[in-house]
Formats: sequence, structure tokens, C-alpha cells
Amino acid sequence: MNNNQGSQEKPKKQLKNAAILTGVAIQMGVTIYLFAILGKWLDSEYNNGEKLYVIICTLTGIAISFYLVIKQVNRIKY
Repeated sequence: MNNNQGSQEKPKKQLKNAAILTGVAIQMGVTIYLFAILGKWLDSEYNNGEKLYVIICTLTGIAISFYLVIKQVNRIKY
């Protein structure tokens, strides 16, 4: 009976991990997108259309996204 129960837990665990990783990917995309939009707005308001704030905000969004991805992936137990 233990073998049957163990085999049922593994697909559930894999499905849970897949759902977590999908959420991580969506969160990463949304974070980078929002920071890019913020950069565009800052450029239009304060930088006369140049792209300095877009670059800075996008790179900041990428850094924050990587930090959050690493933090969440470390929580996944195999």
C-alpha cells in the first residue's frame, strides 16, 4: 500500500510545483512590464522623451523579478 500512496503523491507534488513555476513566470512578466511602463511615464514627464528612465526602471524590474524568482524557487521542495 505504501508504494501506491507514494506514487499518487508524486504527481500531485509535480502539479503543485508546475503551478508555482507558472505563477512565478507570470509575476516576473508583470513586474518587468509595470516597471517599463513606469519608466516610459517618467521619461515623458521629466526627460523630454529620452529613454534613460525606461532603461533604469526596466533593469530595476528585472533585478527585482530575479530576486523574487530565486526566493520562490528556493521554497519548492523536491
